[in-house]
Amino acid sequence: MKKLLAAVACAAFLFGLCSCRSSEKRYTASTFEYFDTITEVIGYASSEEEFENTKNYIFSELEKYHKLYDIYNSYDGIANINTVNSSRKPTKVERELIDLIEFGKNIYPVTCGKMNIAMGTVLSLWHDCREEGTRFPEEAELISASEHCSIDDIIIDKENGTLFLADEKMSLDIGAIAKGYAAEMISEALREKGISGYLISIGGNVCTVGSKPDGEMWTVGIENPDGGFFEKVCVSDMSVVTSGSYQRYFELDGVRYHHIIDPDTLMPKNDYVSVTVISEDSALADTLSTALFNMDIGQGKTLLLSFENAYAMWVTAEGEKIYSDGFERFIVKNGL
Repeated sequence: MKKLLAAVACAAFLFGLCSCRSSEKRYTASTFEYFDTITEVIGYASSEEEFENTKNYIFSELEKYHKLYDIYNSYDGIANINTVNSSRKPTKVERELIDLIEFGKNIYPVTCGKMNIAMGTVLSLWHDCREEGTRFPEEAELISASEHCSIDDIIIDKENGTLFLADEKMSLDIGAIAKGYAAEMISEALREKGISGYLISIGGNVCTVGSKPDGEMWTVGIENPDGGFFEKVCVSDMSVVTSGSYQRYFELDGVRYHHIIDPDTLMPKNDYVSVTVISEDSALADTLSTALFNMDIGQGKTLLLSFENAYAMWVTAEGEKIYSDGFERFIVKNGL
C-alpha cells in the first residue's frame, strides 16, 4: 500500500446528507454479497451511468477480495485462505493475498502480538461455540489450540509467489484486517483512476475517497448500541473503523461472549464497548481497532504514537469516552 503499508452495517453508521452545490448528484447502492455483511456505496457522479460504472467496479473488486480472503469456502480456480489452511505444501497464490499476509506478519510485533493472523485454531473454537450458542471453549481446548499460533510459522516466498504454514495444525484467520485491507486497495485504485467523492462502508468499516463535490466532508456516526451515536465525526480521504463487543456475540448463562479474542488470555476482553480508529489507511484503522480493544488505554495511546495520522476513541464498559490526542478535532460540534 502507498500509505502506511479505515446499513448501513446494520445502522452502525450515519452518513451526512449535506446538500451538494455542484451538477453532480448523489447516488447509493448496497449489497449483502461480500464479507458476510452489508456493503454500501455512496457516490457523487454527473450521471447514473457514471455511478453505475464505478459501483460495478467497486463490487467487482470486493468480490475478488472476498473470495481471496475467505477462510470457510473454496472457489474454482482460486487459491485463497481456505486453500492455504488446507494445504500441507507451499501454495501458489495471488499477489493480493501475499501482500495481505505480509502486512499481517509485519503488524504483529508493532502491536505487541495483539493482532495475530495466525490465531485461526483459537478463533475457530470461539466461532463454533458462537454458532452453537450452548457452550464456550474449555480452557484445555484453548491452551492446546494456542500452541499452534506462531506468526513465524507463516512462510512467505515472494519470489515464487507462495504461502506455506510450517505448523500443520495451524490456520490463518484474517477477519480482523480483511475488510479494511480490501477497502484500502479499492480506494487507492479509485484515486489512481481520478475518481473522488465516494464513501464505501463494509460492515462498519467506512472508507472515504475525497470529499463531496462542494468540498464538504463526510459525516460518520459512531454507533451507540443502546441507541443513537456516541459521536459523529467529519472526515475526508480517511477511514473510520469501529470494533465493538456488540457486533458478534453469544450469551450463555447470562454472560455475553463477543468475538474479539485477546491473544494473551484467549478470552474476550470486556473493558470496552467499542474502539473507533480514524486513519488515512483503512487497513491500519481496521487492524488498530482490534489491537487497541485488547490493550489497556495507556498501552493503546503509546501504540498510536507509532503512526502518523491515526487517532482513537475508546468507550469503556461504564460508558466513559476516552480520546487519544487529535481525535476530538474530528468530532461534529453542536450535534450537526
